[in-house]
Amino acid sequence: MSKHAAGIAGMGVFVPEKILTNADLEKMVDTSDEWIRVRTGIIERRIVEGDTATSDLAAEAAKNAIKDAGIKPEDIDLILVATSTPDMIFPSTACLVQSKLGIDGCAAFDLQAACTGFVYGMTVAAQFIETGMYETVLLIGADAFTRHINWEDRDTCILFGDGAGAVVLKRVEAGYGLISSYLAADGRGADLLKIPAGGSANPGSEETVRDKLHYVQMNGNAVFKFAVRILHEAAIGALANAGMLVEEIDYLVPHQANIRIIDSAAARLGIDKKKIIVNLERYGNTSTASIPLALNDLYLSGKLKQGDNLMLVGFGAGLTWGANIIKWY
Repeated sequence: MSKHAAGIAGMGVFVPEKILTNADLEKMVDTSDEWIRVRTGIIERRIVEGDTATSDLAAEAAKNAIKDAGIKPEDIDLILVATSTPDMIFPSTACLVQSKLGIDGCAAFDLQAACTGFVYGMTVAAQFIETGMYETVLLIGADAFTRHINWEDRDTCILFGDGAGAVVLKRVEAGYGLISSYLAADGRGADLLKIPAGGSANPGSEETVRDKLHYVQMNGNAVFKFAVRILHEAAIGALANAGMLVEEIDYLVPHQANIRIIDSAAARLGIDKKKIIVNLERYGNTSTASIPLALNDLYLSGKLKQGDNLMLVGFGAGLTWGANIIKWY
């Protein structure tokens, strides 16, 4: 099959209406606005209410992306949802989104790489276009992490928020679109960040609920050290695969986990802070949604121009990490 280039033809995001501020958290757990700001950079985050699920967030972001791309839902050949908080173990969230979009017959599946999911998803989605198998792919990063948060655990409850971001990928002119990717994982670090119960190893029971094993557990110090080191590795790996230098990157869009992680990684990489897109103060860590939410902010700013080189870089549970380099079309 012939080789094609895959680029972003449209973008869309969606976040819940409810805002949970640091001041709100002060009333819920032993913390303070200043403590959270200094250590994370987060001021507020959006959280789902009622029966809103990940597929609801994903579907709304998808509708916005489809509209922005100027296509019809039936034009989509594949729906790929990157998420760590699916509506249920099966069917896939992608199939639920397909139904909510009213699309009949296209391929649909989920991808799980935790907070690196959107980067992994971009790499996977693009290959369907590059090989010529599909012409139009809808990639969504969506998570409702606050459904899995122990609001008595101040080490995790201050960090996460909910949201979704979607892109429509289509064929673009050669030399544009996804230029390179770098993906990696180290399963030896699986215990550093996890939700222990709910799967086949530890199925839900009265005991797992009582012991709060359906909530996020994190070794914060270990994850922090890993993240600072690995963001640099992922960026350098993607640059090497593209045959590029860091000076050629116009905008860096990192996973929005913690401002200290972003600042430290940027310093190691030697990239101008003016090139780094950050919005975690408004959304917190939205896992797979964080990169597309930040990318959408850049997109709406009007700063992007054809030929700009973007780097998306992430890390997450698994442990996983990776980066994409995209030449904007």
